[in-house]
Amino acid sequence: MSKSIVLLGASGSIGYQTLDIIKKNPQDFLLLGISIGRKTRKIHGILSLFPSVKAVCIQDKNKISYYQKHYPNVKFFYGDDGLIKLIDECKAEMVVNALVGFVGLYPSIYSLTNNYKLALANKESLVVGGDIINDLLKKGHGQLFPIDSEHSALWKCLKVKDDDVDKLVITASGGAFRKLNREQLVDVKASDALKHPTWKMGPKITIDCASMVNKSFEVIEAYYLFGYDYSHIDILLHDESMIHSLVKYKDGTYRAEVSHPDMRNPIRFALYEGNIPFDTEVADDYHKFGPYHFHDFDINRYPVVNHANTVMEKGGTYGAVFNASNEVAVHAYLKDEIPFLAIENIIDRCMKEHKRQDAKDYQTLYEVDRSTRRYVQELIKKGEY
Repeated sequence: MSKSIVLLGASGSIGYQTLDIIKKNPQDFLLLGISIGRKTRKIHGILSLFPSVKAVCIQDKNKISYYQKHYPNVKFFYGDDGLIKLIDECKAEMVVNALVGFVGLYPSIYSLTNNYKLALANKESLVVGGDIINDLLKKGHGQLFPIDSEHSALWKCLKVKDDDVDKLVITASGGAFRKLNREQLVDVKASDALKHPTWKMGPKITIDCASMVNKSFEVIEAYYLFGYDYSHIDILLHDESMIHSLVKYKDGTYRAEVSHPDMRNPIRFALYEGNIPFDTEVADDYHKFGPYHFHDFDINRYPVVNHANTVMEKGGTYGAVFNASNEVAVHAYLKDEIPFLAIENIIDRCMKEHKRQDAKDYQTLYEVDRSTRRYVQELIKKGEY
């Protein structure tokens, strides 16, 4: 019997590839609902391919009547509240959260609270709300399956052997500016930052790769997903993105997943809940996995990663501040309102000035998120970066 699915973020890169996998495996998956954001022109094509869809969430309330008229057999919802109504309407077995940004947090909390299976590509859910999500999982609410390629690889390696682990090693391409030093980053343009050397992704996450915020988030995610202290999580620069992460054991050996940089692989693994064949390789030196290039991670070149340690060590609302300050700064950079290094400066300032609060509920995180955004917008307006 096919597994019913609600896909949040169907119009993005992960969403598109998830649709492709569902379409190619109709005996295993049944798509019941999608959220499409502002890219409403994609609705017709998706509904044509997936007549099983019975509910859609869009961003703009003013377009609801138009689409409801053209698709009378489909229910339409709008806005952030509409994401929750979409989940309720479909009552699917699995929610795939491929949303980008803070907006993805509450749907993740809601899905687990209501015992849905959650396939998670939304990094912010764990970066901002990791304590809440882990608490729900510990209490037996729902199940979580990571979609990030790095965490999918770690999941596979730990499925094979999860004892005597010394380090989790998350690989990083280094992004579009990996060959530039700090001085050369002063004048880099967003158009150059969007030219990722090995992956094709959306603009926000591509900028995050160039700044290494993306890798900072992935370190935090690994901390929450696998329960290893931040002192046991390392970053390794790897040019080709063929090795997605490694587990280093106490005997000095490494286990890794080696495959081409294609997100369909980790998406498929999450949709099947890890119950499909996979391969990992073992070597006593990671250089032996193939003719690939590796470089030691330099915290002085990518100082923003220090904030990952702050989030893991101090917890509370620091993740909300890290994410919100970055989101606003990245969008400003994409509009050429601030220079590239201002992203780091803004995050630094917000993290250093923040007074920690306990993050026991969504409302607290929401309020910190909103106040941080307002503060960053004010800094940008005044040119204080």
